[in-house]
Amino acid sequence: MPLYLSEQDVAELLSPDAAVDVIEACLRRMAAGAVDNAPRRRLRLEGGTLADMAAVDRELGLAGGKLYAATGDGAAFVVCLFDAATPELACVLEADHLGRLRTGAASGVAARHLARGGARSLGVIGCGYQAETQIACIRAALPSIEHVVVYCRSRERLLAFCERHGAEPAESHREAALQDVVVTITTSRDPVVRGEWLRPGALVLAAGANVVSRRELDNAVLERATFVCCDSLEQAKLESGDLVEPVEAGVLDWLEVHELQEVVAGEVVGRHTDEDIVVFKSNGLAAWDIAIAAEALRRARERGVGTML
Repeated sequence: MPLYLSEQDVAELLSPDAAVDVIEACLRRMAAGAVDNAPRRRLRLEGGTLADMAAVDRELGLAGGKLYAATGDGAAFVVCLFDAATPELACVLEADHLGRLRTGAASGVAARHLARGGARSLGVIGCGYQAETQIACIRAALPSIEHVVVYCRSRERLLAFCERHGAEPAESHREAALQDVVVTITTSRDPVVRGEWLRPGALVLAAGANVVSRRELDNAVLERATFVCCDSLEQAKLESGDLVEPVEAGVLDWLEVHELQEVVAGEVVGRHTDEDIVVFKSNGLAAWDIAIAAEALRRARERGVGTML
């Protein structure tokens, strides 16, 4: 019988530290060829979209996918895990928090491998729920972070967010972008970070926009970057306006864009000096959903958490 895990169950089972380690291990398996990942598909709904994404992790012995519906009224997410050998349905998980956690964890892994040595400051543009897990996971991955600066357009929301998360409110996009590590986690259609704002040595983690019509980085960011990577080239070519438009403009070539798994596995060096500007473009992969859902399932079985269906 499959196990059912609620949002509360998932939140209690998984910490930011654990999530970072799980996603790092997933990226190593991806580099080793043990994972097959299918890009996201989107279908139209009345006032929204229905999306699905799937992956098989042969080392974990699990396969599955995430399905979610999003409209102007909100979104609902679910992940289903199957035993890859049987195949039997092993677990159904409510996956809103799970998805936010794995996205933050991927940024944490990128920060661990690509941030300059001794990075002390983190700038975040965006103060929604996704920003919370970005901060938590990057702090877990980079204990050297001492100073977090956040900016979003609503002053009221910004002040409340900063109070909850021990951060300082920035006065502008630019102030948040003048940090050692810079996260963009917005739904903006137009760039929120300009290349001219970045300090030498900055790591830019663009994790918000995942449709080709939206951008968080201007072309100058890519022009200044000495290394650019993404989570999946196949998916980036479908979803990453932050990369697709610079390629079309001749600012960037797809041959220059690597995948984070290559860095994690030691196949390529992402940062050569503390002065390099480095970019990681994150869209979110089904492989990450399966990996972190598998960890939630393992812990739930150990602790007797969840409901049998």
